[in-house]
Amino acid sequence: MDTYIKNKFNKYRKIVDEHLDKYIEVVYPESIYESMRYSLLAGGKRLRPVIAIEAARIFGAPTENIIPAACAIEMLHCQSLIHDDLPCMDNDDYRRGKLSNHKVFGEAVATLAGDAFLSYAPKLIIDKTPKSVSSDKVLNVLNEFFIAAGVDGIISGQIVDIDSEKKKISPQTLEFIYEYKTAKLFKLALRSGAIIAGADENSLNTLTSFAQYYGHAFQIYDDILDVTSTLQELGKTPGKDADVQKSTYVSMYGLEEAKNKALFLCSQACDILKSDNINSDILFGIVSDIVEGLKK
Repeated sequence: MDTYIKNKFNKYRKIVDEHLDKYIEVVYPESIYESMRYSLLAGGKRLRPVIAIEAARIFGAPTENIIPAACAIEMLHCQSLIHDDLPCMDNDDYRRGKLSNHKVFGEAVATLAGDAFLSYAPKLIIDKTPKSVSSDKVLNVLNEFFIAAGVDGIISGQIVDIDSEKKKISPQTLEFIYEYKTAKLFKLALRSGAIIAGADENSLNTLTSFAQYYGHAFQIYDDILDVTSTLQELGKTPGKDADVQKSTYVSMYGLEEAKNKALFLCSQACDILKSDNINSDILFGIVSDIVEGLKK
């Protein structure tokens, strides 16, 4: 990602960080809000809220119209990370270079903090989206949110991921995990921004296809980093997939084939944007980040 695009990305990221900080204040009972803020404000690329803002911009909506939904999507992502790190799930002591939520606040509070985001986030969409945005658009975004957050979204991805540990799984099962655990949130982000902006069905389908290709490439790249990076580079414990005998694209096809597949998916993601004349430095930029990382 070149300097111009990176500055644009960071401008959106700063807006997201400012609103996340503002949206959750510490009140009684303090421990739950402190736990929520700990993970929510622990850093991260803010990739999903940024692309939600960008999707809204592409189709002519101002940032203030999408920012509540964008922040809600980041809260949902945060919820999935808190729960994913729990001992009963992936059991990781680190996230974004810091101790995982349950290592600081205990398993009970961490579990409840994740639960809290599941209701706090959609309420944010309802309460903070400007009244100038039609109720139909808000309702459609909420519907997208609940699909992605529920059993038709990341929960199914997580349960199949857990059930697949220490087993030889089919390529179709691995694709299902990638689709539901990773791509669904990218689809939610892009579709939410487009819906708020009033994009037509064809444009929604284009962004959905982009998120499909990008989400799978993103997860393959994450699997590659798990075997090639350090704790400092990754921000979480490397080598976890191998430790729990989890099937990944790397373990199933090897490192080189995983890189080739991710590069192919990145190419497909860019082609789908070009086919519908969607001009977005940021969307092309996030794809180029994966490509550059794979070529190192």
